[in-house]
Amino acid sequence: MRPGELREMTSEELEEKVAELKEKLFNLRFQKATGELDNTAEIKKTRKDIARAKTIQRESEGEEVK
Repeated sequence: MRPGELREMTSEELEEKVAELKEKLFNLRFQKATGELDNTAEIKKTRKDIARAKTIQRESEGEEVK
């Protein structure tokens, strides 16, 4: 997910996106544990997407304070 796409979202949409990504990460970890996951790089990508979304969420919180 591109940072530009995340910056266009509202804070509520960002919260929903983070929750969605966390659920996806949980499912990927579960698939890895059961041996069903073929592409383990997807876990790293999802973790980075969560971090990106949270960073932009914090940036927007800082802008609201100003």
